[in-house]
Amino acid sequence: MSPRAVSLPGGGGWLELPATAPAASAVLVSCFACVGHSPGPERLARALVTRGFAVLRLDFTQGPAVGAGERPDTVPGVDAVVAASAFLATHAQVPRLLVGHSLGGAAVVAALPRLPEVAAVALVNAPAGADDVRTLLPPAERDRAECSLALGPGRLRLTRDFLTAIEGAAVSKALGAFPGALLVLHAPEDRFVGLDSARRLVTAARRPASLVMLDGADHFLSRPEDAAYAADVLGPWAARHVAPVREREAPLPEGQVEVREAPEGGLAQDIRVGTHWLRADEPLALGGQDSGPTPYGLLAAALGACTSMTVRMYADRQGWPLTRVRVRLDHDRVHAKDCAECESRVGRVDRLERSVRLEGPLTDEQRARLLHIADLCPVHRTLESRVDVRTRRDDSSTE
Repeated sequence: MSPRAVSLPGGGGWLELPATAPAASAVLVSCFACVGHSPGPERLARALVTRGFAVLRLDFTQGPAVGAGERPDTVPGVDAVVAASAFLATHAQVPRLLVGHSLGGAAVVAALPRLPEVAAVALVNAPAGADDVRTLLPPAERDRAECSLALGPGRLRLTRDFLTAIEGAAVSKALGAFPGALLVLHAPEDRFVGLDSARRLVTAARRPASLVMLDGADHFLSRPEDAAYAADVLGPWAARHVAPVREREAPLPEGQVEVREAPEGGLAQDIRVGTHWLRADEPLALGGQDSGPTPYGLLAAALGACTSMTVRMYADRQGWPLTRVRVRLDHDRVHAKDCAECESRVGRVDRLERSVRLEGPLTDEQRARLLHIADLCPVHRTLESRVDVRTRRDDSSTE
């Protein structure tokens, strides 16, 4: 189906649907129009549409490039991404994929906390924050409430609200909290956004991200072969990582945890605790994808978290000047005969060595007392007691 123009708050966009009922939907936010005509948006959208995605394209630089004596278009901002997502949710499906190019990439990331259904994000030549954008501005305009950015042959008007929304700290926080998949496509020779931006985006991600170099491409993917390569990478990646929408489920009761195999398969596990979702996996060397901590890593983390919380609560009740607690744990299995405190004398036993760092102007007596309190944390006591684990078969229907 040919793209259809749609009206959105703050501007318009183009909606493109697959030949059959959409299997998923995506929002593509870009700044391609600054260079005039670029094959980038059409190629990227087509790579998704052919795989069953409904795609809504929103260009932050609608219309022709703006000349030196003309007033530039104002970048719509993060609200435009949210509005585009709401449009798709009404007319197709709730978008599970966001694709952002240039300033559109920064806006996409900043919108993530407001779009919890998103499962995957792809960024193309995107800055890692507002500071990467400010370096492109004349010094006299960097602190203004409104400024004009020359991006290629065109210009964009940036507001302070937009630059505040895409500050580096906000971008890093959003990616650090995002549990989905991240793909970063970047042209090493991009003269507007440096390669360091791509590295910082990947580093900020909560789970391992994919970084692909678009060698020889420019910021706008203006050459057809560069746009085609980016599309060839994006299409299969999106089809792999955008799983069916996870059903909205009521929070589990206190004390109950549910673990299920992750939609992408392998050894990855999705863990539901109350209203929270966690991920467990195994390292690559053991057949996993390293998309989350190992089960033993989670076990050690539970002990460490409980230790720190218990010490903190006790110190606060006493009014002691404890400024910070750090707990490090090492898990090992040792021969029972080498364990002086173990009841068993045969086989091997698990040992968790815990190092507790107490920061602040505490006395020696206070430190000793807090270390004693650490041994009384509930998870510690559970691990040292006999735990009765019983397994039963669950024949309830999943439909």
